[in-house]
Amino acid sequence: MNPRAPLQFVRRFLNARDRAVWIPLRSGALRVTMRHWIVPLLWFIVTLLAYQTNHSLFFRLSYLILLLGILAFVWAWYQIATFRLECKTVTPRAHVGRFLEEQFLAHNIGRVTKVWIEVRDESELPAHHTSRVLNALGARMRWGWTARTLCLQRGRFRLGPVTAIVSDPFGLFLFQRQMPDTTRAVIVYPATVDLPTFAPARGHLAGGEALQRRTHHITTNVSGTREYAPGDSFNRIHWRSTARMERLIVKEFELDPTADVWIYLDLERAVQAQLWYEEAWRERDLTWLWWSAAQWRLPPSTEEYSVTIAASIAKYFLRHQRAVGLVAYASVREIVPPDRGERQLTRLLEVLAVLRAEGRIRFADMLVLEGAHLARNHTLVAVTPSAELDGVRVLREIKRRGVGVITVLVDTNTFGGRADTERAAVELMASGIPTYTVKYGDDLPRVLGRVTALPTNVLSP
Repeated sequence: MNPRAPLQFVRRFLNARDRAVWIPLRSGALRVTMRHWIVPLLWFIVTLLAYQTNHSLFFRLSYLILLLGILAFVWAWYQIATFRLECKTVTPRAHVGRFLEEQFLAHNIGRVTKVWIEVRDESELPAHHTSRVLNALGARMRWGWTARTLCLQRGRFRLGPVTAIVSDPFGLFLFQRQMPDTTRAVIVYPATVDLPTFAPARGHLAGGEALQRRTHHITTNVSGTREYAPGDSFNRIHWRSTARMERLIVKEFELDPTADVWIYLDLERAVQAQLWYEEAWRERDLTWLWWSAAQWRLPPSTEEYSVTIAASIAKYFLRHQRAVGLVAYASVREIVPPDRGERQLTRLLEVLAVLRAEGRIRFADMLVLEGAHLARNHTLVAVTPSAELDGVRVLREIKRRGVGVITVLVDTNTFGGRADTERAAVELMASGIPTYTVKYGDDLPRVLGRVTALPTNVLSP
């Protein structure tokens, strides 16, 4: 006989207490866990003694233990079966550094007061703490609360599901039930900053020409007039023509070809850098309760800085009625065609929210492949932590073709990496390319909003 056999039997017996039984319900499955297996073992021993001794005391103890077990099971089952929970996300979108607000409504549809019930949240959103214990929820009573979560990381996350957990007064059974309709999706946009000014796009420089391409946006180029159609904005009505023709006449506009701005975002994995930091410290730190938006600090990662810079630049040009597009080589090739308006900003933020620095193509090769499609009426904004001189030479060649070029270099040296960022910045500035260098901890509105001294040859078409 194996001398360890009794010890292994006891170990398997103790581990069996965590095994659960699933009971199907109309609104989902119910997980039942027997927390104290010593109770049925005790009932079995007492019943065995009752039949062996035929003593009334053991029979009464057996009936009492059995009755308590049945009452405990029915009590816990009724408590979980008569509980309802409604979850509502105020907005399915949020920004890093801002709060996500949710509303919860607990409803006791039973006729007995619930002494306690635990609401456990299983969301993927970091620092999402909505789990709590509800006490003394009266019969036919509703109780609601609002949860606010500070968004710490961009991306798509799952909220829920929410699990309700109850137990009987004796603690014999533990009932867990996954509440229906409590699983939602939320997208957290990258953080953005308001730039007071930035290097001028090609549309601000001399040499612009009109392009006969109609647009629904209001521009400075009026191509003609036509009759009013349902859905046209009132501010497009040409009142003089309306008075002369005695019917509503609206203006038609053309796009300015110099307004297209392309943001090229470098997401090559090999050139990224990141300082070590404990990601969970923000979840334990409560200083964010009195933080303002201006005090929010990005993680020490070139990836997060690059994405935030790209989103802020896109926001700046879109607010100035520019058409903005995006090109990024992450795990796949991402291209967002240029467009204007708030809808384009939302589209760009949705793409940037899920992009990760998983690319394997060098930024210089990306510029060669995608830069061939740029025309003289385009402006290229390159956001990269790479300081390779091959990329500098490609940007110089693109500028010689008449394309406006602006570069934002994220200094890898301040993020724990190694790169000759200063030399690359000098080469770019010597080529007449406006260049911004961003370091870890910099105030992005101040650094990117600084008016760059441009050489005179950049003003020539």
